[in-house]
Amino acid sequence: MLMQLAVQEDMIVHQMDVKTAYLNAPIDCEIYMEQPEGFEKESTNGEKLVCKLKKSLYGLKQSGRNWNILLDEHFQTENFTKSPVDPCMYVRNNADGKAIIIVWVDDIIIASSNEQTLNNVKQALKHRFKMKDLGKLSWFLGIEFKHVENSIEMSQSRYIDKILTKFQMADCKPKAMPCELGSNKAQVDETSVIENAGQYREIVGSLIYIMYATRPDLCYVVGKLSQHMSKPKNSHMSMAKQTLRYLKGSQDRSLKYVKSKSPLRLTGYCDSDWGMSEDRYSISGYGFKLCDEGPLVSWRSCKQKVIALSTCEAEYIALATGTQEAKFLRQTLADLNSCKPEQVVMYVDNQGAIALAKNPVHHQRSKHIDIRYHLI
Repeated sequence: MLMQLAVQEDMIVHQMDVKTAYLNAPIDCEIYMEQPEGFEKESTNGEKLVCKLKKSLYGLKQSGRNWNILLDEHFQTENFTKSPVDPCMYVRNNADGKAIIIVWVDDIIIASSNEQTLNNVKQALKHRFKMKDLGKLSWFLGIEFKHVENSIEMSQSRYIDKILTKFQMADCKPKAMPCELGSNKAQVDETSVIENAGQYREIVGSLIYIMYATRPDLCYVVGKLSQHMSKPKNSHMSMAKQTLRYLKGSQDRSLKYVKSKSPLRLTGYCDSDWGMSEDRYSISGYGFKLCDEGPLVSWRSCKQKVIALSTCEAEYIALATGTQEAKFLRQTLADLNSCKPEQVVMYVDNQGAIALAKNPVHHQRSKHIDIRYHLI
């Protein structure tokens, strides 16, 4: 969402990194540790001494939280407003200019409307912490960013290269689809469980990260693969390798956010796959975009929690899931723009679900639908 907004408003996007972030935060309770090897000291009585911690240390369970509290206090003193829906997003909009900050532990993205505001934010951070200024946003959490005129491109081609090499698939034959047709059918005769389940989990874990960051086209197959983490079979490993082959042929695909001619407006699309999995649960899917010319800003494909008894119910549950995400994105966009939340348009292709959303009545054909899905 920030990349689309930055392109639309011609914002400058830079990144910074905090050196030894956790060591900045004071400890919130009394903790003692053994003296480091080679630096032991004894008391005058010859007793063994221990160290009392003054700052948070890497490895303590509360260190991340202590660092987050310290960083939050700094941004509050700099008159930044924390988003109520995303605690790692801060916005400041005043006469000098607009600044948006996104935090991932000790990695920070700063988007600003002008150079002066950007430098002021950087100087304040450098004055308070030991910072590494990495300049224009180019490489962040395994995602490569390319700034071309009136566009920002996000891709993971180098990360995909690394994954293919790690799993010895660098020279594999590319495939045109992420999974075979009919992959949702049950493998009744498949009984052989693979010996190296750890490798399967590593492959799926890598695919999950690629899917979450830049590849909506992997949503369905990653959801299927994730359902068999405990006892994967040979057919599941074959599907995982098919996905890697698909990535081999499509690793240069990216999310390219371009400047829109019309104002940004959040639009959602949702659909469902009724009862097509082997256990008869339906699949919900949704995608959101901010302009017609640009790519998605949010996407998901997941198995529904209940068995839908009709296509109308399956579509209605998918619509409810999409609406939950729409409420979150709507507020996030309002925080980024420092304005009131605007109306979101949701598209669904089932007349029954649309009618039920407009008038959630309980009658013979819809009384079995759980009340929780009437939130829309």
